Amino acid sequence: MYDYLIVGSGLFGAVCAHELTAKGKKCLVIDKRTHIGGNVYTENVEGINVHVYGAHIFHTSDKKVWDYVNSFAEFNNFVNSPIAIYKDELYNLPFNMNTFSKLWGVKTPAQALEKIEEERRTENVENPSNLEEQAINLVGRTIYEKLVKGYTAKQWGRPCSQLPAFIIKRLPVRLTYDNNYFSDRYQGIPVGGYTAIIEKLLKGSEVRLGCDFFAHRKELEAQADKVIYTGQLDAYFGYKFGVLEYRSLRFESEVLDCANYQGNAVVNYTEYEVPYTRIIEHRHFEGRDCTSDKTVITREYPCSDKGSEPYYPINDERNDALSARYLAEAEKLEGVYFGGRLGRYKYYDMDKVISEALKLCESL
Repeated sequence: MYDYLIVGSGLFGAVCAHELTAKGKKCLVIDKRTHIGGNVYTENVEGINVHVYGAHIFHTSDKKVWDYVNSFAEFNNFVNSPIAIYKDELYNLPFNMNTFSKLWGVKTPAQALEKIEEERRTENVENPSNLEEQAINLVGRTIYEKLVKGYTAKQWGRPCSQLPAFIIKRLPVRLTYDNNYFSDRYQGIPVGGYTAIIEKLLKGSEVRLGCDFFAHRKELEAQADKVIYTGQLDAYFGYKFGVLEYRSLRFESEVLDCANYQGNAVVNYTEYEVPYTRIIEHRHFEGRDCTSDKTVITREYPCSDKGSEPYYPINDERNDALSARYLAEAEKLEGVYFGGRLGRYKYYDMDKVISEALKLCESL
C-alpha cells in the first residue's frame, strides 16, 4: 500500500516524507505521540508559542539548509544570548569579555587571557583523566567552579570527577564583548512555531498518531516496501546486545500573570544545589512579535531516561561500542534506513538532522 513507512514525525521523518512525496512516493508516517513534530513540537499557550520539549533555536552555517527551512516558514532574528546565575551572581554566556570582566574586573583581552593562563598553569594536568581535570586545563579553576561544575554534574547525573575527560573537548573562550552563543552564520526561530513547518512537510503523506511501531510492527512493515526508522536504535533490535543509555529531561511549566519574568529567553542555573539546569521564558523567542500580557516559563530538570523520553546519548566507551554494534547490524538490513538522534544514537543539532535527511533522500 505504501512505498515508505516512516517511523517518527520529527524533523528527520518529516523531511524524508516531504522529499519522497515530492518524487511521487506514497508515505505512511506514524508516531507514538499524539502530536506531530517530535521534540520540536510547539503549541500556543496564552498567545505564546511554547517549546514543549525544551528550547529549540535554529542555527546553521549551511546555506542550503537555511534556504530549505525558510521555504517553509519565515524566521525571525532571534539571537541566543543566555545568562548564567551562580549564587545570585549573574554572568554572560558563552565565556566572553563580559564574563571575565564580571569575574575578575579585567577590561582588555590581554588581561583576561593572562588571568585564564595563570589559573590554567596553576593546576595543569598533563593527561587529564576526568572532566574536572580537563575543564580546569581549558579555562582554569574559577570559571570551572562557577559556570561548569554544578551545571555539568546536574546534566549528566554524576560528579565531574566521575565523568570522562573527552565529554568536554573544548570550552569556547571569546576575547570579545559578544554574547551571541552561536558562531553560525544564520540563526532564528520560525514565526508561528515549529509545528507549522512540520505540518507543511507532512502534507501529502498519511499520518497516524498515537501509533506505536512495536505494538503493530508486523502489520505496519507488511504495508510498505521500505522503512525509515527514527526511533531508538537498540529497541529496533530488541535490545539484543544491551541497552543504550541516555539522559532525559523533565519539564515543569507554568503560566505567570506578568509580561516579563526574567528578561531573557534562557537563564542557566549553574549552582548544583538548584535542582534545575535552566529556566526558559518562551515569549522572548518571539521578541516584539509577542503581545501577550502573560508569560510562560519552563524549568528543565535533568533525569535518568528510565521511563522518560531519551534525549542525550551518553557517549562513553561502553555506549559508543554498543551503538557501533547496533549500527553495523543496521547496515546489513535491506530496505530499512535509520536516521535522527535516536536512530543513529548521536546528538544532532536541527540543521544536521535536516542535512542528513536530505542526503538519505538523495541516495534513495
